[in-house]
Amino acid sequence: MVLTVAARHNGMTQATSIVSPLSGAERLKRRMARGTAFLGSETAIICGAMSWVSERHLVSAISNAGGFGLIACGAMTPELLDAEIAATKAMTDKPFGVNLITMHPALFDLIEVCSRHGVGHVVLAGGLPPAGSIDAIKAKGAKLICFAPALSLAKKLIRSASMRWSSRVWKRAGISARCRPACSHRKSCPTLPTRCRCSWRGGIGRGEAIAAYLDMGAAGVQLGTRFACATESIAHPNFKKAFLRASARDAVASVQIDPRLPVIPVRALKNAGADLFTAKQREVAQALDEGTIAMAEAQLQIEHYWAGALRRAVIEGDVEHGSLMAGQSVGMVTKEEPVADIIASLMEEAAAALAQRAA
Repeated sequence: MVLTVAARHNGMTQATSIVSPLSGAERLKRRMARGTAFLGSETAIICGAMSWVSERHLVSAISNAGGFGLIACGAMTPELLDAEIAATKAMTDKPFGVNLITMHPALFDLIEVCSRHGVGHVVLAGGLPPAGSIDAIKAKGAKLICFAPALSLAKKLIRSASMRWSSRVWKRAGISARCRPACSHRKSCPTLPTRCRCSWRGGIGRGEAIAAYLDMGAAGVQLGTRFACATESIAHPNFKKAFLRASARDAVASVQIDPRLPVIPVRALKNAGADLFTAKQREVAQALDEGTIAMAEAQLQIEHYWAGALRRAVIEGDVEHGSLMAGQSVGMVTKEEPVADIIASLMEEAAAALAQRAA
């Protein structure tokens, strides 16, 4: 900001320009400018796609509060996704997106559902997108975001999508680079924060982290765990209580038993359900060895078991045997509060942090 000050010297009036430092809020707005332009939202804060949690109520509340809601399609059929998008559109006129799992057997049908509803942003998660999926999304005019938990995967995505790198932002699509310590979906990427200049960052619980990531070149941030206990979240009270009691160390990484049975790496709170999932993997792997089931059926069993375990915890409230997927930022979830308050406090904290850095 430039101020012009008039001063008299030896009987003459002179105008002097003084550069006034930007406030923390102004700095935050500038840092997020690329992200808000890409998303079309007031703030570049995306709600992570949490299965059974990121549905119409939470998604619409986040978009209405100035963030960017994201429907978690997960294992939904095209018919279920169609109904979910329609219900969300009835609850908000703000932008929101849909997260699709790359290994979904009906991925292209789901892409068509998104197109039919005019969904402006589609997120692909769960590994490298299958051939043709990226082109199918872009052909319908939607903006694309892909998750890259490692620099090597980001480069493969760039090549597969014919994208280019320029001026610290991925062009023609968003590449979401996640940091290892804090996100619920995790893969080994120990050098990511220093080696990969990215468009989005994940695994965040407070505004100070937002400020730090924006300073590293991010255009926005993605949060999941912090929103799981929002007032608008339909998660069972038992699920929310488990989050409120948990510390960062309680969120541990899942284990893949057999390379033939891909498991999306996640963090979840320790409980009996984690051991049951490991046992299920061993059971299915043995059936594969014995030739009693086909590979496609084996992989589908793992996917259905995982989705069912999430539902048991989130919807039914079985926090002992269900899956309590959470990032390490779960230790920062201390109370149930409205989405609007969460976003407001994050923005205030981020602005204050940026102002302090400039002081």
